[in-house]
Amino acid sequence: MTSGYCFEDLHVGQTATLSKTITEADILMYSAVSLDTNPLHLDEEIASHSRFGGRIAHGMLSAGLISALLGTRLPGPGTIYMRQSLTFKAPVRIGHTVRAIVEITDLNLPRKSVTLRTRCLVKEDVVIDGEAIVMVPTRD
Repeated sequence: MTSGYCFEDLHVGQTATLSKTITEADILMYSAVSLDTNPLHLDEEIASHSRFGGRIAHGMLSAGLISALLGTRLPGPGTIYMRQSLTFKAPVRIGHTVRAIVEITDLNLPRKSVTLRTRCLVKEDVVIDGEAIVMVPTRD
């Protein structure tokens, strides 16, 4: 493995972060790829009459930053998703900068699996809270 971490290199408390500002183009591209054309994401007129008072980004668009972190930074390339829980706490809007954070909370040596707390924040407000379990490559 050329980058990322092997199971043997990980420790409880280890963290990584990734930030992205959500754009109109992000929402349109995500809608096209996911086929989620809910007007809350695409139509300001309809969304303005919703509980959110305007358009919001797809929740899974922000959650995708967690996947990006796991697969590219911590643990990194070779990581295999096993499970992910997500609680959506607040909407994300165009122009918001979402900061995804993962933190290792447990290492399961026999299974070579890692449990991580996963969160997305806008400023200091948690917009997504969850937990992931992943399998990680070993040196052998």
